[in-house]
Amino acid sequence: MMEGNGPAVAGAKRVGFISLGCPKALVDSERILTQLRFEGYEVAASYENADAVIVNTCGFITPAVEESLSAIGEALEATGKVIVTGCLGERPEKIMERHPKVAAITGSEAVDDVMGHVRTLLPIDTSAFTGLLPVAAPGTRADAVQPEREDTRHGDVFAPSVKLTPKHYAYVKIAEGCNHTCSFCIIPKLRGLQVSRDAGSVLYEAYRLIAGGTKELMIISQDTSAYGVDVRYRESEFQGEQVRAHLTDLAVKLGEMGAWVRMHYVYPYPHVEKIVELMAAGKILPYLDVPLQHASPKILRSMRRPGAGKQLDTIRRWREICPELVIRSTFIVGFPGETEADFQELLQFLEDARLDRVGAFTYSDVDEADANALPDAVPQDVKEERLSRFMEVAQRISAERLAEKVGTVMDVIVDEFNDDEDDAPGTKLIGRTKGDAPGIDGQVYLFAGDFAGTVKIGDIVRVRIEDSDEYDLYGEVVETPAWKPNVPQLGHFGKH
Repeated sequence: MMEGNGPAVAGAKRVGFISLGCPKALVDSERILTQLRFEGYEVAASYENADAVIVNTCGFITPAVEESLSAIGEALEATGKVIVTGCLGERPEKIMERHPKVAAITGSEAVDDVMGHVRTLLPIDTSAFTGLLPVAAPGTRADAVQPEREDTRHGDVFAPSVKLTPKHYAYVKIAEGCNHTCSFCIIPKLRGLQVSRDAGSVLYEAYRLIAGGTKELMIISQDTSAYGVDVRYRESEFQGEQVRAHLTDLAVKLGEMGAWVRMHYVYPYPHVEKIVELMAAGKILPYLDVPLQHASPKILRSMRRPGAGKQLDTIRRWREICPELVIRSTFIVGFPGETEADFQELLQFLEDARLDRVGAFTYSDVDEADANALPDAVPQDVKEERLSRFMEVAQRISAERLAEKVGTVMDVIVDEFNDDEDDAPGTKLIGRTKGDAPGIDGQVYLFAGDFAGTVKIGDIVRVRIEDSDEYDLYGEVVETPAWKPNVPQLGHFGKH
């Protein structure tokens, strides 16, 4: 359950919220929570205090579906009033088969629909006071004409003001949906084809976040490299200029704001080289999250992935442009038809590419995915054995790459305190380098040293790296430079 916001108001309607799935779903949750607050609802911190519960589900792979169904059942048992939204909501028959008593089901990015069901379940008294509450977006009031979903879901009005991340970092979604037809994936069926936001909308959201103290922006979508292709890279206004809805143009403008800008879900298209050039120039973080999935051209063709057989050349070109580039990727082991020779090709790719951050999982059937019908399924015990071998290689390479950092001084953003009971406050910290995204990559365990008690969560500090292991770094703070973005900070005004 999400934590509540502030003290309870007598008689207020309280909505519990469970958010599952990827960062893209997290942004959807932030938008719904924003609208709940604007319309006068409270967010309950526990089932005991909730009048109803919203479950934002994931429906991508079988374990995620089971997790979502389990969460729905738990919420139903506790409150009896549950609204289901998110990816699994695009398959209502699966939900109703297990949980026929849910109050309502909506698909992904359905803020208007979710709020309509909330109002029905928990109507708020429209007194003279509640009637003055601001509404975040057109079409969200009960008496308003509902706009088309495509017209509103990516505009400025849907930039959330409620954040589920710490103050110092945020996810910014630049597009929804996907135009690819990967055989193992049903995202286009769940979330539709790609719909890109205008560049001006994205940039104004980023500007507002940085003005409020956010120091790191994670740029996300299903295929970030394809941003703007569906709207033919149309221009939109940002601070008196016209900016194209193209990843390169967007990255240039984001880089000018002075925050850390991190790119996720980047497909290896040719124009990504321009993004890497911006990284080499220090404009955005030298980090790319590239979901490669495999290395065997045969398996990549079976997966219907773009750029089959060209990944290694692409990675080498990127590193020639920006030697500091950190690359993370994910892979599927045991895809139908994968032979030992295909798997050995994947292992050799790992050795040659020396990727910095690697995740992997065994293939599992996904309802309605085309890959389910492919021949030559790999036995589960073989999948598990190959995954173990894969991770041994990936872990060794990660340890070698991190050992190269020992003795250097790196910028680290502080995420949390790590003091033991007998430590002075602020003595130990946990943070991340520019090459580490929150929740999925490594961490830096820090001694604050002479700066104990002065370093705050969200600070960006200079750290001397003293040790490493397979995934993490260890070091000591040597400097606490002031952070000076190119965006005026709210609440920090000079003397008149």
